[in-house]
Amino acid sequence: MTNKVALVTGASSGIGEDTARRLQQAGFTVYGAARRTEQMKDLASSGVRTLSLDVTDEASAEKAVAEIIGAEGRIDVLVNNAGYGSYGALEDVPLDEARAQLDVNVFGLARMTQLVLPHMRAQRSGTIVNISSMGGRFATPMGAWYHASKYAVEGLSDALRLEVKRFGIDVVVIEPGSIRTGWGLIAADKLRTTSGHGPYAEQAAAMAVSLDQSSQPDARMTSPPSVIGKAVTKAATVRRPRTRYRVGFGAGPLVFLSKILPDRAFDALIKRSTGVPA
Repeated sequence: MTNKVALVTGASSGIGEDTARRLQQAGFTVYGAARRTEQMKDLASSGVRTLSLDVTDEASAEKAVAEIIGAEGRIDVLVNNAGYGSYGALEDVPLDEARAQLDVNVFGLARMTQLVLPHMRAQRSGTIVNISSMGGRFATPMGAWYHASKYAVEGLSDALRLEVKRFGIDVVVIEPGSIRTGWGLIAADKLRTTSGHGPYAEQAAAMAVSLDQSSQPDARMTSPPSVIGKAVTKAATVRRPRTRYRVGFGAGPLVFLSKILPDRAFDALIKRSTGVPA
């Protein structure tokens, strides 16, 4: 395993940080990338090689991949984890913010994939792991653009899997459930700013509380980031990874229920579980 190289985007905290550590423990040479390298000091001290990367910036993305190829000559695993949640009622969210959400969660992921694919094709092997969400299979209130981005990741990954299998490249989708990270706090802040006043204020307030609670250290009905790091590491190390790993609190049951319940019945379930008034 000492010659295997992994690149993890969004590695400064949460899922990305845990994944970088676990891949390193599994024997990979790991490059953890994020916009804020100062937040990756602990990773660097543990032996993970850190890079500055803004997935929405073409020059930054090209430089990061070129640096790894220059140093290692290969990239065996790409973990597309960089992303955030833009929450707000569809009527309220400025389209510039909607574009920013898609730019990070979809186009940034796609560009990083484009940059590593020529190297994976040349070596006739590789694994691309796209961090989606159970929110790529069903929607919650106030998250239209976030869910649109994750639905897009699901479709993009399915098409990509069909395209690159003949080159020995696997494409894996991870669909986290409710995970205890700072993600929920950021999404809640955006929600309050965008829809905290006006006709959607009551729904926004309830949903913001739900998002806030999911980020608390003692949050119930959540899972730690380690469950995702373990799933990514398994996908990166087994000979034949599954196409999807649904892990973390609620992911399996809720995706299952979204498939079997009528839409309005599932809508009612989601509203009750998030505290959003009907």
